Amino acid sequence: MDRPSSSSPLPSLALPTVAVVGLGTMGAGIAEVMARAGHEVIGIDTSDTAARTAVTALDQSTARAVERGRITEAERADTLARFRTFPDLQAAAEADLVIEVVNEQFEAKQAVFEALDLIVKPDAIIATGTNALSVTRLASHTTRPDRVLGLHFFAPAPAMKLVEVVSTVLTSPEATASVTALVRALGKEPVPVGDRPGFIADGLLFGYLNQAAAMYESKYATREDIDAAMRLGCGLPMGPLALLDLIGIDTAQTVLEAMYEASHDRLHAPAPILGQLAAAGLSGRKSGRGFYTYEAPGSEVVVTDASTPDTAGTAGVAGRDVRSVGVAGSGTMATGIAEVFAKAGYDVVLAARSQEKADQAVAKLAKSLDRSVAKGRLTQEQRDAAVARVTPAGSYDAFGDVDLAVEAVAEDLAVKQALFTALDEVCKPGAVLATTTSSLPVIAIARATSRPRDVIGMHFFNPAPAMKLVEVVRTVLTSDDVHATVREVCGKVRKHAVDCGDRAGFIVNALLFPYLNNAVKMVQENYATVADIDTAMKLGGGYPMGPFELLDVVGLDVSLAIEQVLHKEFRDPGLAPSPLLEHLVSAGCLGRKTGRGFREYARR
Repeated sequence: MDRPSSSSPLPSLALPTVAVVGLGTMGAGIAEVMARAGHEVIGIDTSDTAARTAVTALDQSTARAVERGRITEAERADTLARFRTFPDLQAAAEADLVIEVVNEQFEAKQAVFEALDLIVKPDAIIATGTNALSVTRLASHTTRPDRVLGLHFFAPAPAMKLVEVVSTVLTSPEATASVTALVRALGKEPVPVGDRPGFIADGLLFGYLNQAAAMYESKYATREDIDAAMRLGCGLPMGPLALLDLIGIDTAQTVLEAMYEASHDRLHAPAPILGQLAAAGLSGRKSGRGFYTYEAPGSEVVVTDASTPDTAGTAGVAGRDVRSVGVAGSGTMATGIAEVFAKAGYDVVLAARSQEKADQAVAKLAKSLDRSVAKGRLTQEQRDAAVARVTPAGSYDAFGDVDLAVEAVAEDLAVKQALFTALDEVCKPGAVLATTTSSLPVIAIARATSRPRDVIGMHFFNPAPAMKLVEVVRTVLTSDDVHATVREVCGKVRKHAVDCGDRAGFIVNALLFPYLNNAVKMVQENYATVADIDTAMKLGGGYPMGPFELLDVVGLDVSLAIEQVLHKEFRDPGLAPSPLLEHLVSAGCLGRKTGRGFREYARR
């Protein structure tokens, strides 16, 4: 059968009629976005239930919009009238744009594309909502590959601002431009990407989720601690295991399989636990059970199950009495930790290499408390009392009577070992010795003392007064009562403690820095720009900062050092630092502190 040429011009009006094939959660959300933006929307699904649910969802969302004064009742009626549902693909015949959102299985999508190719207008654009399958392969099953692209919305589609516009090597620039303009008209942020599994946002997100699943499977940390660590340590809206349950464990496995097939990176090989849960039908919230157990299928309410940890956390072991704390160091972290303890009522000795440095550190602490008073977070009396509890000292000999000594000096193993040797001589028997290292082996620091049972990791996050997380790191020699002591102290200073073993990166850095490294690799491979990747992760993943913004804040040299430690510990090729990161560090481009990293900054 002869078909008109697919090179005919696109409609002058920006794709007024849109068909959405598949009215599940995502399809219904996309249909709602289109209808509320003024498009005629043809919803297609073989399931009457799915179609009715989509109509009901639009009815309810527009009713809420009227109640909140965002639209009028007349506008609501017009929106509802623009959305019609049908059970057959033939209904897409007059659509200018068709968006396929059926199950994430290539054969199912292929069948839809082949059928649509025979139905829709010659100049119509066919888009797939896939985030894992090859758009190019789908396009090859049509006679109009220049009119095929990917249009990856994020759930929930009405709320999420990001849409990844996926062009293949065959997609015409006109088709891409037309769809990009449509996305902007919807009030969304279009990010252009090439055709590879996961694109930008999911390409970075699912690798991180996979590593979190593997961490849990290895019993390194509880699901609750892994999720709390990433929420409180990185400011993420959800922990990785809770997010896997929301996305669907079966969906995550499909995406990761596609990513691994393309990359052969072991970090993308689905953690075995994902396959086990999916095979058992434990796919997350939608089934009522995944990593967590839910009140009912589809519920977001988590209920107690056999894996829920004991809230006591220390098996009833009594901790040691802590009334005074010594903080070693004079930098930002040491000053912040001293402030945390002083505000909580502890007597604090802040010791540095000289009395002058110690006095300067206490002055910085006082200024920080002054800002808290100015913001109404503290009274003047509380500020004065906290400052009065801090004693500056120019020698670690002042730690002779402290119950807990916390080290916050340079992230250098030799420096920390030397300090702990000194603390071992100075501190009284029974004092707990804690290191704030973020990447060094705690046991190597503990072995510099004659009392490794008293040594533990207490990893605060910067800025210490604001960040709620503390990673409590036990070595194979740490005694139970030392662990219990630090857990109790964390509670008293109003921090959330998570337990983890003594291995590189602990929880947060072990999950965060491979994600950052993979973002750098995307830029190195010219797959996406720094700006587009940052936008994708903020708008598509809900991250407070994009990966390159974060790298520049942390410091590229610090980031490289952590990635080198992770690579050395786990020996995984996928953890090898990106050459681009190494080159920037070698060039002295370390981020904000030098005025240039992945971006340039104005010198202060």
